[in-house]
Amino acid sequence: MEKNQYWETFIRIVKGSILAIGITMIALLIFAILLTYTNISENYIHLGIIIVTAISILLGGMISTKKIQKKGFLNGMLVGLIYMLTLYIVSGITTSGFQFSTSTIIMFASSVIAGIIGGIIGVNIGK
Repeated sequence: MEKNQYWETFIRIVKGSILAIGITMIALLIFAILLTYTNISENYIHLGIIIVTAISILLGGMISTKKIQKKGFLNGMLVGLIYMLTLYIVSGITTSGFQFSTSTIIMFASSVIAGIIGGIIGVNIGK
């Protein structure tokens, strides 16, 4: 693979991560509205965040690897990692600092798995 193809692949992965973040923002806004105006219990907030994040990364991985057409496993995983590292850094800067907990591990794991699945699906539907 020549240098230009590596750059194009990198750009697609970053675009997939940005798309996933955008989808997450819209979906979490809708989720917040539902929590505010319905009887949905606040006990479901954490689960809702994990589901929204996983679906967003799945879609970002699918869309980014659809055009790459190879290594869906790896490229989708990178979408999930870039997404989570961005989220972790932004939340660490905007809150009281960087915290690492079981919840963080679960979010990273679900993001990587969703990215891998999205990448595999994206490569296969792009053919």
